Amino acid sequence: MRDPETDALALLHDLVRIDSVNPGLVPSGAGEAAIVEHLRARLRGAGFDTTVVPAAGRTDRPSLVAVPPGPAAGPTVVLNGHLDTVGVDGMPAPFTPRLDGDRLFGRGAADMKGGVAAIVAAAEHLVAVGAPVRPVLALVADEEDASLGSEAVIDALPRLGIRPDACLIAEPTDLALTRSLRGFAVVRVRFAGRAAHSSQADLGVNAVTHLGRLLHAVDQRGAAVRAGGGDLMVTVARGGSSPFVVPDHAECLVELRTTAGRSSAAALDEVRSLLDPGWHATAELLAHRDGWRLDDTGPAAGLSRRLGAELGTGATFDAPYWMEAPLWQRLCPTLVCGPSGGGLHAVDEWVDVRQVRALTSALIAVLSDWTPDDGRTPGAGQNSDADWRSDAD
Repeated sequence: MRDPETDALALLHDLVRIDSVNPGLVPSGAGEAAIVEHLRARLRGAGFDTTVVPAAGRTDRPSLVAVPPGPAAGPTVVLNGHLDTVGVDGMPAPFTPRLDGDRLFGRGAADMKGGVAAIVAAAEHLVAVGAPVRPVLALVADEEDASLGSEAVIDALPRLGIRPDACLIAEPTDLALTRSLRGFAVVRVRFAGRAAHSSQADLGVNAVTHLGRLLHAVDQRGAAVRAGGGDLMVTVARGGSSPFVVPDHAECLVELRTTAGRSSAAALDEVRSLLDPGWHATAELLAHRDGWRLDDTGPAAGLSRRLGAELGTGATFDAPYWMEAPLWQRLCPTLVCGPSGGGLHAVDEWVDVRQVRALTSALIAVLSDWTPDDGRTPGAGQNSDADWRSDAD
């Protein structure tokens, strides 16, 4: 029988070689079609039943669901990873994997083809040895942009007859279990002024001046938001159209990072509270995602403890950024743990291949005899033992 750790590293090399830059971020990006076909052929050869799931209205943005053969038996664990990457500007050879000691360089190596390689190799091995667990692979598109892939797959799984007991997302965490992650919101504020010749500025209303006052208000409010574990800032600002004209329009994007348990949609009220009625400003919520916290009890909690014991880590990582755990939590109890490295979204991205090997072996060891009952311990979590099943209905 093949060594799963060796398989994982060989697959990682193959995946880095495939351009899967997200076209939502880079219009010329190749997208996920080629990497989905590569994985589909491999997993069909390993005996899995595969389904390509297109994003809503986007047949060019596929995701892949791979299910072990035969009738459903034993607990079902979804092993999730995203296949898209950010762009490659400034990288001399982004799709040529280069191994330097324990570091494998290349676009997507850490975010998150290393995690994908580990979960695929582990799932293949579990099926090959007949382990009493049903590892379902959900390999998704578009995580780096709008989460179109996960939303489509989560919607499709019940139609495919899949009711998972838990989901593990192999995002890069340095193999620590993720304890929480922050949500986010983006609010666009537009200012309406009145144009006039700049030599007669008193005849106009300067929209850029009002924008500047909001910038100051955001900066002042940001200190209190950061003290509470969130963040508030303006990330884009623009206004005016030419010299010698009092600007009659301006706009900016205000970004709020929210702590777990706080509604990200509340960002709109947060920003509106900073606006003066005299500024003639309107605010619009463009995007928002809530944060997430690992359950204290239930299947994900039990799997988290067992995986942490196998890896020698714990639920200690509080992610400052957003990941797709809140989406999967709507379907089933979810945890996040995966191999990491450095240079994520940068020109020198790399993954620690020791962590890829370690996650592969740990998943095999833990899932070989895991049951959802492992997490039934006293206490109250985000989803209690009595209600986590009903959340998936």
